[in-house]
Amino acid sequence: MYTIIGTVTAHPETRQELAVLLAAQVAPTRAEAGCLNYDFHVDAANPCVFVFYENWTSREALDAHLAMPHLQPLFSQLDRLLAVPVDIRPLTMLSLRPES
Repeated sequence: MYTIIGTVTAHPETRQELAVLLAAQVAPTRAEAGCLNYDFHVDAANPCVFVFYENWTSREALDAHLAMPHLQPLFSQLDRLLAVPVDIRPLTMLSLRPES
């Protein structure tokens, strides 16, 4: 399993536009092969900060996701929409996963 936390910070004036673009990625991403979960959050203290908690079957599955055409409308506008670059933090799980 490959886990990441992705943090995306909007300019205040582009927050709503970015929120719509990010929310539109949830359903198609969850349908991708290799996606175990893809959860979209907003920071409770700063509404311009969006966080994704993602689990993928492998790093290769995440790389395939990042090349998907449905991400292009978002990726093509990041320079204009973001206050800081996207922060992607890979995580290593220390606890055991619960059995399904």
